[in-house]
Amino acid sequence: MKTKHSVLLMARELEAGGSERQLIETALGLDQSRFEPYVASFRANASRTEVLRAAKVTVVHFPVDSYRSPQAVVGAGRMAHFVRSKNIQLVHTFDAPTTIFAVPVVRYLTPAIMLSSQRGHRDLTPEFRRFLRWTDSHVDGIVVNCNYLKRHLTVDENVPDRLIRVCYNAIDLDQFRPDAGSPRPASLPADAFVIGVVCMLRAEKGLTTLIDAFAKVRRLRTLMKLAIVGSGLQLESLQAHARERGVYEDVVWQPATQNVAPWLRSFDIFVLPSLNEALSNSIMEAMACGCPVIASNVGGNPELIEPGTRGLLFESQNADALAATLAALANDEPLRLRLAEAGQRFIHEGFSRHSSAARMGDIYESFLASRR
Repeated sequence: MKTKHSVLLMARELEAGGSERQLIETALGLDQSRFEPYVASFRANASRTEVLRAAKVTVVHFPVDSYRSPQAVVGAGRMAHFVRSKNIQLVHTFDAPTTIFAVPVVRYLTPAIMLSSQRGHRDLTPEFRRFLRWTDSHVDGIVVNCNYLKRHLTVDENVPDRLIRVCYNAIDLDQFRPDAGSPRPASLPADAFVIGVVCMLRAEKGLTTLIDAFAKVRRLRTLMKLAIVGSGLQLESLQAHARERGVYEDVVWQPATQNVAPWLRSFDIFVLPSLNEALSNSIMEAMACGCPVIASNVGGNPELIEPGTRGLLFESQNADALAATLAALANDEPLRLRLAEAGQRFIHEGFSRHSSAARMGDIYESFLASRR
């Protein structure tokens, strides 16, 4: 009979962010004949907690708002006690805040194996970079979600290759799939040609480039709309930019929503114009929904998009190049269909919850075996 391993997966909160979604996909997908998963966070989220508990995954919270407060010391003690009392054999953090918090707790107060994650370029989190570099030398391993990040850690951060494991993200294929009969969201005209994006409204997402490119191509069709689905600090500046370019009235602004699949199914073209990207959940979800994708040629995007086969790439921050790519794809319906079908097949064959969680389970087993 196989030994069942207790593992604790951690993120700051269980909201709709990419790292948090991947934690939940992993917890739900792990083979429960091999693993007993627990999930921990700093902040509670009722809806996500219920999803996990319905799958018989125990959820615990260690309330920590600041590393420098007495609350952090109490939280560290609670976490150490929980890990020891539940005989947790492996702890895996999915984001920078929990990595910085958990590594010293696990390393110095428990016998558990400690794995961290790197799910984005460290230039995007400069306030955490010095602390993360410390954790690199105090963990048993680091899980990344694409080969681009593996190169980033080994070349830019001097992390030994032996510590790094690659596990591609998982997609909930029951949720993200084509559905030709589903209606468009009410704010999208039924007869409009829609270019869309789903992302946080942050500078590194390059949305001004998308707005500039849209301004160049919107006259290609009688009714063309740009849908920007997401929330963030850049909303007002992006809206001002759209006014300057004269396209504000043709942009649909949708605040972030957990139910993004109907939006993705409604797009005729999905665009992600990021300046920097690891392995984009948004690209994968758009492909899974049968939407043709254009993305900037950065980070892990080329690992998902084979140009001309599973999507199209353009030079980041080049609005002219993006406009030319948009125009070519908007005017070529057979190409849109081919790219959409190939992208959907690629995601459904290799990025299911089962396949990603099986890979993560193998990673956990390899560290547990080496410890034994």
